[in-house]
Amino acid sequence: MLQSLLALAQPVLAPAFTAWGVPVTWIEIVAFAVSLWMVGCEMRVHPLAWPLAMLSSLMYALLFADSKLYGEASLQLFFVAMSLWGWWQWLRGRGDDGAALVVHALTARRAVLAVAVTLLAWPLVAGMLIRYTDSTVPWLDALPTVGSILGTWLMGRKFIESWWTWIAVNAFSVALFGYKQLWLTVILYALFTALSGAGLRSWRGLRGHVDARH
Repeated sequence: MLQSLLALAQPVLAPAFTAWGVPVTWIEIVAFAVSLWMVGCEMRVHPLAWPLAMLSSLMYALLFADSKLYGEASLQLFFVAMSLWGWWQWLRGRGDDGAALVVHALTARRAVLAVAVTLLAWPLVAGMLIRYTDSTVPWLDALPTVGSILGTWLMGRKFIESWWTWIAVNAFSVALFGYKQLWLTVILYALFTALSGAGLRSWRGLRGHVDARH
């Protein structure tokens, strides 16, 4: 089924131009632009970030599957579902006190628990990739996969620490996508790393903020 889907998607997976001797596809170009728009909305705590995240995730799912990064591809489909949840959280979510969800920080206990669960999930995801796919880099594929799940949950609940998570995930992904010669995506994730630092500074100044429309 996956191969049939990739065959249907060949027009958008076709090269638009060549950079450093490697073809850059049309879908990678569009996903690049949509992803930057998404991060800009996240930095301003604007709910439009989530439908943009869904669109970019669908495009990257095709791109990563075509590059045999099945963990990253599956993660993008998970992101679509998580983005629906995150969108609802930003529009209607409530904090522990029952008030409208605002930008806030993790407690030390929650931070330790989040890191522990993520590290435990890493070998489980790597094992699934080894067993059920022909991934060429299962352990390296699995690490940003579980890190991104954590980052998405933290972002959906407006935890400031989501940006620290994305800094780490994006920086690691630069090396992974470079290994796979997805050069435009390497540039995108390098920008993501820098923008995550800017997002961290922005959210520190927005602590207690609901969203950009208020």
